[in-house]
Amino acid sequence: MTRNAALVLEDGRVFFGHRIGAAGDAWGEVVFNTAMTGYQEMLTDPSYAGQVLTLTYPLIGNYGLEPLIDESARVQPRALIVRSDCRNPSHPHGGITLHEYLLAAGIPGLSGVDTRALTRALRARGVMQGVVTDLDGVERARTRLADLPAYDSQDFADSVSTSKPYGWRGGPVDPTQGQGRYHIAVLDEGLKYNILRHLQARDCRVTVLPVAASAQEILAIEPDGVLLSPGPGDPALRDAQIATTRQLLGRVPLMGICLGHQLIARSLGAETFKLKFGHRGGNHPVRELASGRVSITVQNHGYAVDPEGLRGGARVSHINLHDDTVEGITHDEYPVISIQYHSEASPGPLDNNHLFDDFLDLVSKGAG
Repeated sequence: MTRNAALVLEDGRVFFGHRIGAAGDAWGEVVFNTAMTGYQEMLTDPSYAGQVLTLTYPLIGNYGLEPLIDESARVQPRALIVRSDCRNPSHPHGGITLHEYLLAAGIPGLSGVDTRALTRALRARGVMQGVVTDLDGVERARTRLADLPAYDSQDFADSVSTSKPYGWRGGPVDPTQGQGRYHIAVLDEGLKYNILRHLQARDCRVTVLPVAASAQEILAIEPDGVLLSPGPGDPALRDAQIATTRQLLGRVPLMGICLGHQLIARSLGAETFKLKFGHRGGNHPVRELASGRVSITVQNHGYAVDPEGLRGGARVSHINLHDDTVEGITHDEYPVISIQYHSEASPGPLDNNHLFDDFLDLVSKGAG
């Protein structure tokens, strides 16, 4: 296809391609994910809010898309960049093409881009802002990039969270329906549906709460445990949720995933910092320090925990074998499971699904 659009980066580089999905410009922090499958799950992952997602696997859309496996209610990145999009997918239920999926969601995309060169640029310089635009808008995009707000300065969790509480039984329903072994409250800071599916599969009654829910509001529904979900943006901007987490510690078993993990760490005295180009993919090795066990993990984050400030019985439990960054913390006194990676996978390996069982073991001791 004829190249009719481009991605313009803040360092001045331009990557050309052709339009897929919706028309119009889009801008955001340009990031890359190295997973070979799961493009639909990535597109509906709220942690990509405010970002332009680049997929390094060269053929995207070959097995089609089906709304049943969405991880949230909408497409979350502001734009998608791929090397090649398949217009004739193979899917047992027919499915739709990547172009049709993005078009229906109103999300612009680029295909035909040299994603290998783009990824090398992001690895060398670090993630940066970019604008997807038509060819005649390249110069305007260069000017616009100088005035765009930095990703780190924006609050995204409020925009992706639910606006009101709901229960989960295969979908948002009345929270009074059904009784499970345990009642788990999930603080929605940008959660993926597969977290709720895992809890439901373990016979839990789940109530999802808005990101702004206070500790008093969370405890008022009498949960047996609280899960702090993943989500987008800089954890340092979430003072209210850090304070809420600090008030929950020791009062109810906690599980934190990704952003939730970072909030637990900050509530225990640690700082967080921005990674050069983040960890996004399905093949990151993580070692559990207590056992020496290595798991292959799914990751999607641009920030990490600095363990130096951890205090009062908090300690590192897992490390990333690529760069020794913190991948988990635990506590000698409080019932806490906190991981930087995604135990719910989707997409990715299933090595870490057992962490939901470990969390419910903590819950069972509290309930007993």
